[in-house]
Amino acid sequence: MRNRLTAFILTGMVLGVIVGFAANLWVGSDKTLAKDVAGYFHLLADIFLHLIKMIIAPLVFSTLVAGIAHMGDSAALGRIGGRALAWFVIASLISLTLGLIFVNFFAPGEGLNLVRSGAESGVNTEALNFRDFILHVFPTSMVGAMAENSILQIVVFSLFVGVALTAIGEKGKPVVTVIESMVELMLQVTGYVMRVAPFAVFGALASVVTTEGLGVLVTFGELIGEFYIALGALWLLLFAAGSIFLGKRMFTLIRYVREPILIAFSTASSEAAYPKMLEQLDRFGVPRRIYSFVLPLGYSFNLDGSMMYSTFATIFIAQAYGIDLPIATQITILLVLMVTSKGIAAVPRASLVVVAATLGQFDLPVEGVAFILAVDHFMDMGRTATNVLGNAIATSVITKWEGMLEVEEPIDVPHPKAPAHTAAHGRAGLDLAPDMVDDDRKG
Repeated sequence: MRNRLTAFILTGMVLGVIVGFAANLWVGSDKTLAKDVAGYFHLLADIFLHLIKMIIAPLVFSTLVAGIAHMGDSAALGRIGGRALAWFVIASLISLTLGLIFVNFFAPGEGLNLVRSGAESGVNTEALNFRDFILHVFPTSMVGAMAENSILQIVVFSLFVGVALTAIGEKGKPVVTVIESMVELMLQVTGYVMRVAPFAVFGALASVVTTEGLGVLVTFGELIGEFYIALGALWLLLFAAGSIFLGKRMFTLIRYVREPILIAFSTASSEAAYPKMLEQLDRFGVPRRIYSFVLPLGYSFNLDGSMMYSTFATIFIAQAYGIDLPIATQITILLVLMVTSKGIAAVPRASLVVVAATLGQFDLPVEGVAFILAVDHFMDMGRTATNVLGNAIATSVITKWEGMLEVEEPIDVPHPKAPAHTAAHGRAGLDLAPDMVDDDRKG
């Protein structure tokens, strides 16, 4: 199953577009019926995302605690965290700047001549508050954090537990053993869940094409095309930055992470790609103690595609309403986005919320957000895939930086140290058998 997952996902994408287009031709004229049909298509994606949400919290908690417990050195944890945050800040600045450059170069909003009406944007910006975000990072209840799948809160609690287990030494070994067993259990469950991914991909795309039709891509074609060109430039920059540290292995990394990127692209959900990313980074040679710590942080602070979208969409809306922004104002907007965007991880429709809040701060027409809502899903697909790629590169680079990157496993061959039952199933699950067999090597 694992060896054919990429082909299944691509097939699901193609079939989703075809079936969605056919459904749009059939019921597209009746908006209510089209919405109902799309809802049944999206049921497949909703089931998959529910299953993903079911496993995210225990997966993040168990892998992170196990990784920290084997690190054995709080100084190393601080060093890795510092390097990760440094990479995240630099990557965010580059992404924001690149979005600013491309939106000014293409000027996709010029000539639209929209008129400011003072209407509501349709997006709630009250959730975006930097003070509340800082407070939200620290959980009041671990049960509550897991119930809400608040990754940052889970990371904070896991850090305390992992460091404490390291501090108590031998007394904590029974707990570490239980947590390692929990890792194995959750990764096996994740393997089962990932089998639903191609159906989710089909349902997600069929749903959006049923309601919007392919015509929406023509209407907003220039905006979408220019945004994806900007994303392509960001991908090249990320690839070049990764190559500086990883060399030729950068090409190998792309081969390993193509499946989680496809899942992220087709479902427009970073969470959906998270479990598969864990498996692929492990097979690429990233030790558990690195990816279990850096990847959850990246999902909150290293959103390269969302960063680019924020500046691109903000300036696009200003252009659409004929508002000329001096370069100094644009740079100020960039710096504001650099700060406010760090609170988007726990906010629904996060990028749109950030854009709407930023427009309000600079007295720009907030209702302009409603103008791009029709194609936001298609743009979200690209920025989500970029977020996933950026985190894969960041995690691999930090591992190389630490001098801990190992030789990758063959993509289509089970690891020789894998248990017999794992080899028999072709690593269909997300087992990290090498880590469990030889903790000195991996952790």
